[in-house]
Amino acid sequence: MVGPGRPQIVLFGSSIVQYSFSDGGWGTTLANIYSRTADVILRGYAGWNSRSALKVLDQVFPKDAVIQPSLVIVYFGGNDSMPPHPSGQGPHVPLSEFTDNMRKIGEHLLSLSDKTRVIFLTPPPMNEGQIEVVFGDAMRGRSNELCRPYAEALLSLCREINVKGIDLWSAIQKQDDWLNTCFTDGIHFTAKASEIVVKEILRVVREADWKPSLHRKSLPVEFPFDSGLPNSPRHSDLEISRNKKLDPPPGPGMARLKLSSTSADISLRDSTFTLIE
Repeated sequence: MVGPGRPQIVLFGSSIVQYSFSDGGWGTTLANIYSRTADVILRGYAGWNSRSALKVLDQVFPKDAVIQPSLVIVYFGGNDSMPPHPSGQGPHVPLSEFTDNMRKIGEHLLSLSDKTRVIFLTPPPMNEGQIEVVFGDAMRGRSNELCRPYAEALLSLCREINVKGIDLWSAIQKQDDWLNTCFTDGIHFTAKASEIVVKEILRVVREADWKPSLHRKSLPVEFPFDSGLPNSPRHSDLEISRNKKLDPPPGPGMARLKLSSTSADISLRDSTFTLIE
């Protein structure tokens, strides 16, 4: 790895995770938010279910690793909830096995170190009509009716094993016109849905009583803005200038952030995401 060492935030899951580093994706936004305080690492595998994840868990998260992640955000369940294929193949995993697999994944991650924290994301809802148009027979039978029990079971498991759970099933449906604004293909997230995911993650991290805290304002900024370089402008001045050029003046719904390393107020915003805390 490169140094200095930072906290590691690992995103582990299926395509909802793999595609989160696309333009406007929730993984990209987290990496931007933590750009000077933590490393956001992608371990996403499209098409995987909880059974696939369990088979490689020790390889992705070896217990003897020198550095263990500070936070692992896990998403599986959408593929598991697909109906069984007549051939016996396919990603379907029965609900009871899914719950047991996620229990093993959570317990393994918690055992990595006494400072490794875990968040499970529930399966989100989907736009069934859009899925049919985009995928045709390839995704036939995938439905909210089949998916919902997996989301509910995962939240129950989180309470049981003391893992933080984010109810994407409900959070997405609170968005106005969610069916038409949250999916690129009926399953995967638009920038609007990714914004919801990020806000939920930041809320959980902010409210958690973890010690040390992983809230972005609690983490030290690497090479603080005011550390200075010979014969060059102060880093904080450069950052303020950059934001003035890129960001419009603060208005309704626009947050202003005070970075711990400088007294300057800096607006954090990009073309797809506004951070509100």
